[in-house]
Order: sequence, then structure tokens, then C-alpha cells
Amino acid sequence: MEIVTAVAFAEVVDAYRRDHPAERTHEANSNQAGEENLDRADRTADDWRRVRLSRADVLGVVLPWHLSEGGAIELVPRSGLTVEEAVERVRAGGAAWANANPVCAAKLRLLRWAPFTPVYLSTDPVDHSDYTDLRVREGLIHLDGLHRMIAWELAGRLPARARLDGYLAGDPRAAHTARVDARPTRAARKGDERA
Repeated sequence: MEIVTAVAFAEVVDAYRRDHPAERTHEANSNQAGEENLDRADRTADDWRRVRLSRADVLGVVLPWHLSEGGAIELVPRSGLTVEEAVERVRAGGAAWANANPVCAAKLRLLRWAPFTPVYLSTDPVDHSDYTDLRVREGLIHLDGLHRMIAWELAGRLPARARLDGYLAGDPRAAHTARVDARPTRAARKGDERA
């Protein structure tokens, strides 16, 4: 992860609203929840930074509980998963997972070729029930961008070098020292797998 610059929270919110308006009409629009997560992170974080992320950084992002947009099979359990582990769940589940989770699978299909937009992260979990049971309590923790990060990896698009823009709440030293795993990434880039 590369630190680009310190930023004011107002810049973070402006960037988020530009790319993710709460009033956008689409099934399961969670943009308002994403903005609420930014507010939660700002209440506890000392500062924000604009960052650039590599594929390895993104694969290590810890995701909170995600019930697959009301589907039958949760994508992320309450204990959390990394992006890498969630991608493996989607790949392993194949058509059965996609059929059990049609809204989530549709989001993944829609976003796989979407333009890169910043992802939003924190170095600590926010105060919300989806984050309460995370087993990893520091590092790169998701605030917004779950479907985008998973979809881009399924499509084989995540950049090897630090080129994906993001915003990070909290002390970036915590993001470097707290990795979920020290093992190399398992997820082989296959590209354009089914959602």
C-alpha cells in the first residue's frame, strides 16, 4: 500500500457521493449504508489518507458479515473473511452459490468490468453489528467496496502494483503490521469466473 496524502473527511465524503449516490436506482442499493460506515469510521479515526492499493493489499482486506443481499448462503460469516477467502467461496460455490444468492451474484457480474473507483477502508472495525464478531480487529478493514473488490478479482483485473485508489481511516502503520495471514495468496488468478 502506498500513502498518497492526508485528506480531510469532507474530501472522502465528496468522493464517495460522486461515485455512489444514495438515491441511485438499482436493486439492493447499499450506498447509504456505505456512507454511514464512513461516518462511523470518522468518529473513531484520527485522520484519513488517500492510498493506492495492489492486488495483494486488496486480497488481504478483512470483510464483515455479509448475508449475500438476503440470499440463502452467506458470503461472509460473522467472524469475517478476507477478500481472498470470499473470492474462493464464490469460486468453490459456482452456479449453486450464484443461484442461491441471485442479487449478490448479479452485483458481482455487473461490477466485474466496471471502472475502478476508490474503495474505503479503516484500520479498525467500525461500531456496527456486522463488525462485532470479526476475529481480526486491525489491519485493512472494509468500509465500502465489498462487491467491487470481489468482482475485480474474479475477473482477474486487480493490479499487481499499487494502482487502485482508496481512502483509509486510521493509522496506516496498523494496516502494515496486522496482516490476516503471512502466507502467500492462494487465489490463482483465473479471470472472468462466474459469479
